Amino acid sequence: MKLRLFNCIIYALICFTSFSQNKIDVKAVFDIENKQIKISQTIQYQNTTQDELQTIYLNDWNNSYATKKTPLAIRLADEYKNVFHLAKNKDRGFSVITSIKQDNHDLVFEQLKGQIDIVKVELSAPLKPNDSYTIELEYIAQIPNAKFTSYGITNSGDVNLRYWYITPAIYNGEWQYYSNKNLDDLFIPKSDISLEIEHPNAYVLTSELDLINKTQLPDKQIVKLKGKNRNNNKLFLSKRSDFNTIQSEDFAIVSNIDDEGLEVIDKVLITEKITKFIQNNFGEYPHKKLLLTEIDNVKAPVYGLNFLPKFIRTYPRHFQYELKLLKVALQNYLENTLLVNPRKEQWLMDGIQIYYLMKYVEIHYPDMKFLGTLAKIWGIRSFHISDTKFNDKYTLAAMSSARTNRDQPLAMQKDSLLKFNVNIAGKYKAGIGFKYLDDFINGQILENSITSFLSNNKLKYTTTKDFETYLKSKTNKDIDWFFNEYIATRKKIDFKIKKVIKTEDSITLTIKNKQNNSMPISLYALNNDSIISKTWVENITKNKTLTIPKNNTNKLVLNYEKFVPEINTRDNWKSLKGFFFNNKPLQFRLFKDIEDPYYNQVFLMPIVEFNNIYDGLTLGMRAYNTTILRKLFKYKIEPSYAFKSKTITGSASLSKTHYFENNNLYSIKYGIGGSYTSYAEDLFVRQIEPSISLYFRRSNDLRSNKRQILTFRYLDIKRDEDVNNISPTSRPNYKVFNIRYRNSNDNLIHFNKWYTDFQIGEKFSKIAFNYEYRYLFESNRQLNLRVFAGAFIKNKTDINSDYFSFALDRPTDYMFDYPYLGRSESSGIFSQQYIDAEGGFKSKLETPFSNQWITTLNASTTLWKYILAYGDIGFIKNKFDDPHFVYDSGVRVNLVTDYFEIYFPVYSNLGWEIGQRKYDEKIRFKFTVDPQILLGLFRRRWY
Repeated sequence: MKLRLFNCIIYALICFTSFSQNKIDVKAVFDIENKQIKISQTIQYQNTTQDELQTIYLNDWNNSYATKKTPLAIRLADEYKNVFHLAKNKDRGFSVITSIKQDNHDLVFEQLKGQIDIVKVELSAPLKPNDSYTIELEYIAQIPNAKFTSYGITNSGDVNLRYWYITPAIYNGEWQYYSNKNLDDLFIPKSDISLEIEHPNAYVLTSELDLINKTQLPDKQIVKLKGKNRNNNKLFLSKRSDFNTIQSEDFAIVSNIDDEGLEVIDKVLITEKITKFIQNNFGEYPHKKLLLTEIDNVKAPVYGLNFLPKFIRTYPRHFQYELKLLKVALQNYLENTLLVNPRKEQWLMDGIQIYYLMKYVEIHYPDMKFLGTLAKIWGIRSFHISDTKFNDKYTLAAMSSARTNRDQPLAMQKDSLLKFNVNIAGKYKAGIGFKYLDDFINGQILENSITSFLSNNKLKYTTTKDFETYLKSKTNKDIDWFFNEYIATRKKIDFKIKKVIKTEDSITLTIKNKQNNSMPISLYALNNDSIISKTWVENITKNKTLTIPKNNTNKLVLNYEKFVPEINTRDNWKSLKGFFFNNKPLQFRLFKDIEDPYYNQVFLMPIVEFNNIYDGLTLGMRAYNTTILRKLFKYKIEPSYAFKSKTITGSASLSKTHYFENNNLYSIKYGIGGSYTSYAEDLFVRQIEPSISLYFRRSNDLRSNKRQILTFRYLDIKRDEDVNNISPTSRPNYKVFNIRYRNSNDNLIHFNKWYTDFQIGEKFSKIAFNYEYRYLFESNRQLNLRVFAGAFIKNKTDINSDYFSFALDRPTDYMFDYPYLGRSESSGIFSQQYIDAEGGFKSKLETPFSNQWITTLNASTTLWKYILAYGDIGFIKNKFDDPHFVYDSGVRVNLVTDYFEIYFPVYSNLGWEIGQRKYDEKIRFKFTVDPQILLGLFRRRWY
């Protein structure tokens, strides 16, 4: 009997040790001089499913740097980061696997096509349910340069590593593998990890694993590290470590986050404060050390703290350090303990992180303003934004995405999200969504549920569906709307009080749901600013009428405390004091501000501009209604005084935009604009332009840069007559109806854009086609091609005037579309401004215009870095004349593509221009000072 009991115990222990844990053992020899790591590795992985596996998959994310065509390279190019594509081959990382063995037998393996950072391995024998495979690997990991993703080897020789060794992919009924896309979201099984690191003596090793042994040799160190139940492993080798360790009662925080110059005692107190907050809300941390890095902070900063230069200190130093440390600590705690698939279910970790960031500020810094100390400065404190609290920034950022129709479902896979939504808006929407849900459920149910869910599922594989089921079990309220609509869709929230009927003792009101959803809204009854009652109104499909006690109510307000992330709060209140009291008073503000829903705001901004050489410096005032968050209806009035022309100039416009969710027709914008400005010395032009534009974009792939725009516009142009012009009819007043369709796919590697344009004037009609193509080769050579073809359908304009003709090198711009600084100049530096339009030639040839048809080809290619050779060829045809073959060539200095370029003509129909007189007058330049155009460089990285 005793023997049988002993055997049972031994069998149970064997089962427990065999099946309770995956194991990864790595022996790594670092050759930092050659940027290499020689690795011998053993992987043991248990099949916890009921499926039999013949094939397994491994994650080799170090190999994602190997070529310019990996998913990582494509992702970086999509976000206009050219540092990877332009890098030298020696700076890119890769892996060379020399062998994968099982039971000393070589296994067949291959990299997946299109995903070379995933390795497919054929096992020597099928892996049965609950069995484990054990394989041995030998490979060399070439370390990439850290400038690509912050991980790799730095210019100073330090090594920052994450995802540096091969790991098993998870199988849970289907294989969970995907490529590295610089999202720091590898999904791997928790494992017992053992590392033996051999590195030069000149380096200090930092890891969150437990130090087991360190052997000091004359020229190297051998360090042994271990960790149980790990799914994350960062490793840092530094010539001079800047990591500091602060030990709390239960675990140590190891950090190199910028400490803002605080004293050691202050950092200790802040660290203890944060560790207590985390443990009180999340429970005990299962490991001895929590590693927090400046890389984590830089890649996912506390936005708002990082916008201004450091010498402008908006927030107290301890607050800045505290928030940075807390955010990174929450991120790493959740990554190390909440085992959900971060590529597919990131919103849960994001929501918890932001929710508790907000809670921390509410507890410890309830009076902290969004603008920090700037909110107290005279002039700034009069702005409505100075009244907003620090936590209000989360709603502002989330709404900035929603109000521009760029928001995406939180449940969408992480690599399908826009960069702005991944880094900012999506995270914030998840956090304020939990705040919304918490206020709806009430009674600490959400916080208690998060705490118990994290505790019960710590280091266990779980899903967002498990969290949903668990939370629903803790409340009697219907919260399907949160998961089915707020999380899973793009549905917006927008309610209004439609009408109110009051009696002596009750108030009957109708609430309108302006969106198609079932989300609840809070209704407040107020006496002045005092809350009398609060009621949650649910299931408002279109309209819902309810009756509440009157008490001393004199105002009804929806979402008074703003826990509900409504897209529009301007129609959320009704006064019971009479009709006229409901009319919002007019409010004038100097400079743009955030929206105040209780006023009709008009913003005033002094403007100083230089639009052209004829008006010179202009000084004026802009009156407009656009706030920091985008509005659908916009108007702008800009009167200004031009100091050179000594005249009042300016412009005005009003427009309305309609957005369409989940539709390829992204938006429709219509409006009218007008302006009065100089077009030549002492000559002015008045323009009126009504227009309507239809914007198209892939509704199922907002990351795609493919765009289409269809525009209809009517231009009414009136110009001062030039009394010095012999033929004043060559500069008539005129009207043009224009239709243009533009199709573009603006990418770093492949760029193509084309448009077709149709114009009808009183005496002419014409059609044009323009196509541009740009390709960046793997050799870093760039090829640019542009084709233009245009023809008059009818042309009864003055034969002696080329005002409406196609231009070979410098369009007359009779529709005033181009940013000419000196549009009427025929000599001097401003006549040399180049606009990439129509013929696109750089040389000024003897036949510069066509009144019949024109076709040209412009090409350029890289000579060295930003210096390119260009060449243009074409045919130009005028009435009563044979077609002319035209050509030119030269050198293009491309300082900022499309924004600042210089062209040096060399050879053309005119001969060797470079050797001709007044060569400096032949040089052309492209230059823009429009801040909106320059902002496009930023926007394309984020949207």
